[in-house]
Amino acid sequence: MIESLQNEQVKYVASLQRRKAREESKAYVIEGWRFVEEGVRRNAPLIKVFVCLDCEGLEWRYIRTKLVERGIPYEEVDARVLRKMSATEEPQGILALVRQTTYSWSDLHINSKTVVLVVDGIQDPGNLGTILRTALAAGVSNVCLTPGTVDLYNPKVLRSTMGAIFSLVLLPGQPPEDILSFCRNQKLNVLMGDVQGTPIYQAKLAEGPLALIVGNEGKGPSQSFREADIQRITIPMAQEVESLNVAMATGILLYEIVRQRGFL
Repeated sequence: MIESLQNEQVKYVASLQRRKAREESKAYVIEGWRFVEEGVRRNAPLIKVFVCLDCEGLEWRYIRTKLVERGIPYEEVDARVLRKMSATEEPQGILALVRQTTYSWSDLHINSKTVVLVVDGIQDPGNLGTILRTALAAGVSNVCLTPGTVDLYNPKVLRSTMGAIFSLVLLPGQPPEDILSFCRNQKLNVLMGDVQGTPIYQAKLAEGPLALIVGNEGKGPSQSFREADIQRITIPMAQEVESLNVAMATGILLYEIVRQRGFL
């Protein structure tokens, strides 16, 4: 059992609450029984699990069995140590160290049914996490993120994904020019969510590979996308409502796309 706050493992895990440390080590931390269980169930690249056995229950028995099966180490810590490593004031009793998975353009296998989601400059961690979870729920597993987007491994982003992050092909830090070049080379039909454009229910979205761009909460998509020859689509709104939360709007757009394609 680890009881010292000066333990090197404790210091290392605590350091991963900072973006710079996450980027240098290519690792991040997930917290809570449900999140760690999702990591185990979705075969996330877990490095090690830390648990406070004062909180032991049915969840731990399941998780421990799977950890042993996969040869993933785990270690007991006391409550003070867990709080030191955690990003939350009242941790649930378990957290895990996870290796970042690096993907490249070659990992996006394009066919006639492919939908690629492009997240451009989303700043709110909760919005990004919700968008990622919604994408996976809609059957969309390929996601590109531009450099202005909030850190993918921000603790609030991770919590909002509720484990969806483990089942997505994610390409963070991709410049708009590279994204557009990839779409042209792969013959993707590129659409951009905007306040003006073709109403989503009138747009023809059923044929061929497609990329959907959703932009910043306040400014919308970046200038590079706005200057490109891209079809704009919009969500019709009543009662003079001007806009929706970007995560909700993304969900509506994605589900109309997959509805027309008969995915679900």
